[in-house]
Amino acid sequence: MHKIPDIEPFKQKLSTLDEQMAAADFFSDAKKATEVSREHQRLSSLIEKFEQYHKVEQQLLDNEELLKDASTDKELLPLIEEEQQSLKEEKESLVHLVLKAMVPPDPSDSRNSVMEIRGGAGGDEANIFAGDLFRMYSRYAEKMNWRVELMSSSAAETGGFREIIFNITGENVYKYLKFESGVHRVQRVPVTETQGRIHTSTATVAVLPEAEEVDIEINPQDLEISTMRASGAGGQHVNTTDSAVQLVHKPTGVTVYCADERSQHKNRAKAMTVLRSRLLKAKEEEEHAKYAAERKGQIGTGDRSERIRTYNYPQGRLTDHRIGMNFSLPGIVEGNIEALIEALHNVDYEARIENLVQSQKG
Repeated sequence: MHKIPDIEPFKQKLSTLDEQMAAADFFSDAKKATEVSREHQRLSSLIEKFEQYHKVEQQLLDNEELLKDASTDKELLPLIEEEQQSLKEEKESLVHLVLKAMVPPDPSDSRNSVMEIRGGAGGDEANIFAGDLFRMYSRYAEKMNWRVELMSSSAAETGGFREIIFNITGENVYKYLKFESGVHRVQRVPVTETQGRIHTSTATVAVLPEAEEVDIEINPQDLEISTMRASGAGGQHVNTTDSAVQLVHKPTGVTVYCADERSQHKNRAKAMTVLRSRLLKAKEEEEHAKYAAERKGQIGTGDRSERIRTYNYPQGRLTDHRIGMNFSLPGIVEGNIEALIEALHNVDYEARIENLVQSQKG
């Protein structure tokens, strides 16, 4: 069982936040007020859990004294010993909760997310799989009372998507979906396969925290903006007007194409949302790279080149390679990914707690 690091720095931080919240102009900056209030709530919960832990620890010490005291009523000894066992279990649970609360949340956890899914290796089957993943995440979003808004898509003739980009808005979207980035591999018999052979295909998933204008400042001179007629299916209107928009961010080379709306203005707004999110993600990954050694025990890098998962249809099994755990596939593809997401978060928390403890020792 880990030892709890010094609680005093957290108490001091809470005291500082108390002073900020008591200031007359505290609510003049709504965004900052929300962030401070959220952090105050987190630290208050941490201190409360620590006080519970301290109380249990003191009860254990008091009981130990009673067990050693010759004057203690002999009939009470079995009851005290039984209580000790219960208190030890409670203490162990509280240690974990306190350590978990000490781990600072990802600043992007509360953000909405832009998701990008692309068919990878495997031709038509890869595109069909990309469509299956979109359906899976859409169903999960529905269960979470989130809203899914299509940003851009390129449908494949045989089904699914060569590429689909969509925005998910709701409570703590990025927190729950951030570990989905990477290469997803599927093993199954395609509907077009006449010999019954199992094929392996892939699709890539990227989860980007939705960026606001204040997060990423884009100089208009750094943008190359093109308008054109939308290609492919979409009705007569989109094929006869220059409604599609392509943005190129010249300093980074990031390109975004959006043609799902009939309005050029709406397509441009959506393209800017995707562009900001991609640039924010790149900025965060650059920051994370500075702490690569510190983060080596955590779940993956979020890189789309990293194979994270295999969906094995013949065996009805999903394997997440980062945590070495298997799940029942039929429920997963229907959007029931709660247990999978919880397992990923638990492993990540354990690694971050270990980092916290090690940093305190250092």
